[in-house]
Amino acid sequence: MHHDDDHDGGLNRDLKFFQDGLIARRRALSLIGMAAGSLAITGGTSLLLPRAAEAAGTCVADAPEIAGPFPADGTNHASGSTSDVLTESGVVRSDVRRSFLTTTTKAKGVKIRLKLKLVNTKAQCSPLTGYAAYFWQCDRDGLYSLYTIAQESYLRGVQVSDENGKLDFVTVFPGCYPGRWPHMHLEIFTSLAQATNGHNSILTTQLALPAGVCGDVYNNAQGYSGSINPFSHITLQTDQCFGDNTPEQNVAMTPKMKGSIDDGYVATATVGIAV
Repeated sequence: MHHDDDHDGGLNRDLKFFQDGLIARRRALSLIGMAAGSLAITGGTSLLLPRAAEAAGTCVADAPEIAGPFPADGTNHASGSTSDVLTESGVVRSDVRRSFLTTTTKAKGVKIRLKLKLVNTKAQCSPLTGYAAYFWQCDRDGLYSLYTIAQESYLRGVQVSDENGKLDFVTVFPGCYPGRWPHMHLEIFTSLAQATNGHNSILTTQLALPAGVCGDVYNNAQGYSGSINPFSHITLQTDQCFGDNTPEQNVAMTPKMKGSIDDGYVATATVGIAV
């Protein structure tokens, strides 16, 4: 696993980062659960959140997840300086495969068109119009721009939902690195102005990549062989972020994917937000 601005911390430092964040998250959610009288514990350690479905029964509130060590949203540091890509000109874009700050390098890898729909789980799954989503992920080598690849700014971007709550990003299939299930990051804001000011996100969450597609890409696509071993040592249930979600949440937070390595994939997911 990669790390923050100290490139000598190694896997143990990152695991501690995730563990500390997860403990804080569980403590906060525990207080909420007890107040609502809906706390459920399994195995003595895992906190399960209640399903937040509306009368139609078609949407689930995505679990809040930690941003991780590499958000570039102004909350931590990269290469010794505060990194806030949200305030940079050019961050509002659908195709995030090229760097846009100091280089125009294009991230290599299997193409994905990620189609998202933002919905309000407190209003019968109605679409959220005009909300902004900040998207980021690692590249096919499991590295993050502005951090472990400090000179690059690819695989980061912001889009705004349309009247149907829909938006999309064009990206590449992310690699798998030790200690984490293959994933993508999302930070949701009530408007583009809020996003590009880098303030007041209402949800930070992650998307889990489907196991079958991960196995196919890592074993058969060019440039992904380094993901085979890390992927063989992780499951969704043992992942530090997805492991304490309800099964319903993990289903909702795993995009449905169609396509192929040669032609690329289309991934679709509904992002449930309680607003």
